[in-house]
Amino acid sequence: MRFDATGKVSLDHIYDQPDPRTYFRALRPLDYGVPQQAKPYFAKFIKEYRESRRVAVPKVLDIGCSYGINAALLKYDATMDELYARYGDEERASESREALLARDRELARSRRPPRAIRFVGLDTSGSALSYALEAGFLDAVVHADLERHEPTPRQRAELSGTDLVISTGCVGYVTERTLTRVVRAQGVHRPWMAHFVLRMFPFDPVERALAGLGYRTVRVDEVFRQRRFASPQEQALVLDSMSAAGVDPRGLEAEGWLYAQLYLSRPHNDITGPRTGTDDPNREQS
Repeated sequence: MRFDATGKVSLDHIYDQPDPRTYFRALRPLDYGVPQQAKPYFAKFIKEYRESRRVAVPKVLDIGCSYGINAALLKYDATMDELYARYGDEERASESREALLARDRELARSRRPPRAIRFVGLDTSGSALSYALEAGFLDAVVHADLERHEPTPRQRAELSGTDLVISTGCVGYVTERTLTRVVRAQGVHRPWMAHFVLRMFPFDPVERALAGLGYRTVRVDEVFRQRRFASPQEQALVLDSMSAAGVDPRGLEAEGWLYAQLYLSRPHNDITGPRTGTDDPNREQS
């Protein structure tokens, strides 16, 4: 078992496969479920944006989108349990990629959302992006590493016009550098942002960078289980990293789970609107 510089187990191999089966088989034993927990918050955030900005079809940029999981949950009302069964069951191991894609295209055709959403995925994995686009989960993709490079003119054009930016776990590896480049690709327009960030990663540098671009950030009080630790060694390494950063893991990571927090960033001229996270996010879904 290999570990990265943060102390987390390295799962790089699951993001660059031709389809999502390795991803879901690797994460199922770890009870990875933060996209499911994020779903009602993202749905309410998108609804607030649609109503306050009067945008009929919001354009959502999912940073670190991998195989389009957030898009599948939000556009087609899929669940993580459904996707684990869809890709993680042993009976699917011998199924061809083409057959898997055909079933996913049927899912996309049969579950059109009541209100349209356009999803764009940003990731460094071309294989994951290709699958999500072919399956119909994503409407467009940006294959780029904005930590290392400025977007090309073509990438900048695809990023422009973004209404909302979301992520579920990539911030910490993705920094303020990527988010600043995304915002600057918008010109004077400022998209709303919602990021689920592991508690082991400080959000302060991102918050400061966004403040310099005209944003105000709030943190939702609730914490969210991301996944179980892959091993006692991973837990020990992460707890050491958290201790060095001054983050108290008692009652949370010390009990065997990685936890995330939700940060919502809006331009200053939008902060008088509804506040996602201050009430039950499922209320809008009933």
